[in-house]
Amino acid sequence: MAQSRHIAIVGAGLVGSLLAIYLRKRGYRISLFERRPDMRKNTLLTGRSINLALSNRGIRALEEVGLADAIQPVAIPMHGRTIHDLQGNLTFQPYGKEGQYINSVSRSNLNIVLMNKAEAEGASLHFNQRVIQVDTDRTTLTVASPENHLEMHIFDYIIGADGAFSAIRQALQSFDRFDFSQEYIAHGYKELHIPAGPRGGFPLEKNTLHIWPRQSYMMIALPNPDGSFTCTLFFPFEGDVSFASLTSDLAIKNFFATNFPDATKLMPSLLQDFNQNPTSSLVTMKCFPWVRNKTLLIGDAAHAIVPFYGQGMNAGFEDCRILNALLNRHHDDWEKVLQEFQQERKSDTDAIAQLALDNFVEMRDLVTDADFLLRKKIEAKLHAAYPDRWIPLYSMVTFNDSIRYSEAYSISRTQKKIMDEVMSRPGIENSWESLDLSSIIQRLPG
Repeated sequence: MAQSRHIAIVGAGLVGSLLAIYLRKRGYRISLFERRPDMRKNTLLTGRSINLALSNRGIRALEEVGLADAIQPVAIPMHGRTIHDLQGNLTFQPYGKEGQYINSVSRSNLNIVLMNKAEAEGASLHFNQRVIQVDTDRTTLTVASPENHLEMHIFDYIIGADGAFSAIRQALQSFDRFDFSQEYIAHGYKELHIPAGPRGGFPLEKNTLHIWPRQSYMMIALPNPDGSFTCTLFFPFEGDVSFASLTSDLAIKNFFATNFPDATKLMPSLLQDFNQNPTSSLVTMKCFPWVRNKTLLIGDAAHAIVPFYGQGMNAGFEDCRILNALLNRHHDDWEKVLQEFQQERKSDTDAIAQLALDNFVEMRDLVTDADFLLRKKIEAKLHAAYPDRWIPLYSMVTFNDSIRYSEAYSISRTQKKIMDEVMSRPGIENSWESLDLSSIIQRLPG
């Protein structure tokens, strides 16, 4: 039955390529359409994307399709955050229990691994193909070549994995009772670069995510296998201190020398990168329903989020894993699978969207706040004493893929209320080590 069904996946990015692998392993015919050239044959411009943080949810999906080992050469473990203050002093904040880490990966390197695997599994990849029309009643796609040659294709199912500005979603938006919202934050981002040191050495600590928090803005740096770091400046578009205010090379140099002095010394191409790399926006996008007839939205096409929890790719990969699990559960009954998929995932993707927005405030501001750091110490102590009862939010989201995003969000709201009360106790900064942890745990439901 599967071999006779032909499925179109629009978007050969990370999620589309992974989904192609999953569905080819089930025996479906897969045609993968991508509007851009084949990145394996074309050098992409720099400054397009943020380095990605691959964590447990994404790794679990890669393991299921036999790719976890193939990712290791292009991934660098990061065991925590290294905070850089204005004087260049460093503070390390581990992510979780000893040995837990997330992985820095290059979007393009990972995408190439996934494309190669999809092709090896038998998926048919079509590049430079722009979707012109989607007919969800007849399940047809009309695509255009660079020469504007139009072709219409008929499929059994169409899956839109074509990102936040999805052509498939735009087609669904024309129908009645389709909910859609998008919200841009006031900050944009610009990719910058710290080159490798002498003989390919790392000029900063290799196995950590570097953050320069400056309250209303921040810069981060993630390691690359060649010894370099990909930096991203998250900065307001407008205002007294903003992209709009940095109007000359001198202003750019003075701003970085004042606010990121230790990093600036390591960035010889700063002015070139700043002036040439695009300033990109950050958007949260929600919609529903994700399904119309035999057409489905998945990944960013259904739920684009800001990058501050490092979960955009991981959530998209988890989409693929959940969809595959539902196909197993319902013996490839797509009518049941599609409806259950959107109902199950909607609450989870809404939850991680909110958590990602919340984490921006934490990363740019709270990581240097004394009360916040004390709260983290108390939570770590609770987790050490009651590892199954009190799990920090970051650990639930990043390291525990058996806890749904929506469950993690709900649990974190309860934990926050309890911690707010603990932190309000007089003299807590001096008495926290003698807290009665059992009395705190008793306040948790269940």
